[in-house]
Amino acid sequence: MPLIDSKTGKIIKTYTVEELKEIANYLRGLNLVALAAAGSGHSGGTLSIMDIVTALYLHVARLDPKEPFWEDRDRIIFSTGHKAPALYLGLGIAGFFPVEDVVRLRKLYSPYQGHPHWLKLDGVEFSTGSLGQGLSIGVGVAYAGKLKNKDYYVYVINGDGEFQEGNIWEAVMEAGHFKLDNLVSILDKNRLQIDGWVEEVMNIDPVKDKFEAFHWYVIEIDGHNMEEILWAFEEVKKIKGKPKLIIAHTIKGKGVSFMENKAEWHGKAPTVEQMWQGLKDLGLDKKIDVERLFKIAEEYQKEATKKLMAKVPKIGKKDYFWNRQPNMKVEMKATRFGFGEALAEVGDDPRIVCIGADISDSITISHFYKDKPERLKRWIEVGIAEQSATAMAAGLAKEGFLPVFGTYSTFACARNLDQLRVSVCYGNFNVFVAGAHGGVSVGPDGATHQGLEDLFAVCGLPNMHVCVPCDAIETKKATKYMLFNIVGPKYIRFAREATPIVTREDTPFVWNVPNIYRYRKESEKFIDAFDIYLATEYKNENEDLTIIACGPMVPEAMRAAWMLKEEYGIEVRVINLHTLKPINRDVIVQAALETGIIITAEEHQIGGLANRVAAIVASARELYGKNVILDYIGVKDRFGESGAPWELMWEFEVSGEHIAAKAKELFDFVKSKK
Repeated sequence: MPLIDSKTGKIIKTYTVEELKEIANYLRGLNLVALAAAGSGHSGGTLSIMDIVTALYLHVARLDPKEPFWEDRDRIIFSTGHKAPALYLGLGIAGFFPVEDVVRLRKLYSPYQGHPHWLKLDGVEFSTGSLGQGLSIGVGVAYAGKLKNKDYYVYVINGDGEFQEGNIWEAVMEAGHFKLDNLVSILDKNRLQIDGWVEEVMNIDPVKDKFEAFHWYVIEIDGHNMEEILWAFEEVKKIKGKPKLIIAHTIKGKGVSFMENKAEWHGKAPTVEQMWQGLKDLGLDKKIDVERLFKIAEEYQKEATKKLMAKVPKIGKKDYFWNRQPNMKVEMKATRFGFGEALAEVGDDPRIVCIGADISDSITISHFYKDKPERLKRWIEVGIAEQSATAMAAGLAKEGFLPVFGTYSTFACARNLDQLRVSVCYGNFNVFVAGAHGGVSVGPDGATHQGLEDLFAVCGLPNMHVCVPCDAIETKKATKYMLFNIVGPKYIRFAREATPIVTREDTPFVWNVPNIYRYRKESEKFIDAFDIYLATEYKNENEDLTIIACGPMVPEAMRAAWMLKEEYGIEVRVINLHTLKPINRDVIVQAALETGIIITAEEHQIGGLANRVAAIVASARELYGKNVILDYIGVKDRFGESGAPWELMWEFEVSGEHIAAKAKELFDFVKSKK
């Protein structure tokens, strides 16, 4: 049924098949412009699903753009949340909002998040992004329709790589068992996922036979043939007593010559130059006013930046941000590369087995086998299947291997937490888990991909060892040490974006012995402005306060120490607490005794680091009767959102400026009491 006015029941507008084809092509062009304006996002899958989206939002689904949550509407759920731009364009072209507003995609404060958030944008049915969950959501919504005697349909957009998640098959079984004939899954079968061809990563076929075995009605179509698409949606409505699956055979990157059937375009946006080439391929280079659309995006960004900077603490008159001074220069490198480099160097050890989970290049675990074909027999690609990968690692460890499993931190110990708890930690097995892309600095992907709770989970597991290294060099050292010297479960957390290098090759890394940084004076290189000590060798200098940090927050704490000394003459002891579990009690207690003020700094919900430090300070007999002040910098009980990495560091109040402002506040308070 086409779009309708829910109050009158009148059809708002009908479209011919030719009009739908033309609109789908137009939306592909807008998609390229929005992705180029954002500078990030997912090109391949948004282009492959666009014909389906156009048909659903303009011809098939019963929707009223003026009443987004009209009770009798059909529901469209994007289980593949990374295809959010296609969702937004579908809503926009249907009239939920001006379609051209989507050029604000992935920008700070924008409702057009990297992955959809239903609380930010009317028309979005569910917040999604962690693959494999949308079909279960659809089962729940379809079941609710039956309970309420409603005749709405629930349409769930799924991807073929997503069908590697066990969650999907639980939903498939349930939908068939409950005979949910108001549920339709549309499989965007473009045959590619991040790590390559689906059939090579982890084959899901024969999908049709599997669904039919679970009592589904299944039809297959050309997902780019509008006539077939419309026929399929009408056909499935005739079937009673069964859920339905439409297998839409599509081409990843459809319509853009250099993107079609290329796995590397899964999660990559076109440059402006590539955007123009894509528009030319689509015949839209002279039909879309790109200059005007880019201006909309630029003006929005200016307003967002103005709003953000009004909230950032001002520390003196100088600009202390990275590499904006004529001196104090830093080299930037992503911490994840230290992990990959370590695996590349030590991977000849026959005990090491690495397990991939579809984002292998992104987290650099693939460095293990790159240019080393003889190691491929010890490379196990399981696809998008974190739970199984974790338990599999436990089995390998039981048989004497050193398994390494990695994915984004938000998936590395959340979806698979029970497997970590029971299969790995309870048996105290030698499994090494990498939690990549930790913190809000992940950037425009948004909340579903920003790990802000993982330290709560892993630090709460008995037998687990946890390390949060501060830069790429320390990540490399920590990876090697943990792999060979820590016996039992182990978790390393690192970031995605390039962060400052603040250690050297000869900087000591000793497990559970923090390093102490002392700012001396400005230098040509930022790292040379600091002396670095092992905590066990450090002599008290009667500093005014201590900042305890982990991960990329160590450079931010160092930047705060620089600001505090230069602007206010405040001396700061910075502790790099790279080993979070076990935690070095003595160094923390000593800092509390000698400086009296402790500030923790973490790119995580407040408590991953702060709670552990606070517990030590609160229970230390040495501190009874002493004046000790403790405060925290971290994410304040909120989910992340889309934006540039450094924007989010400021927005979520975890920057060097926020640390310095907090430190000055506490210093002034103590001074006022003397």
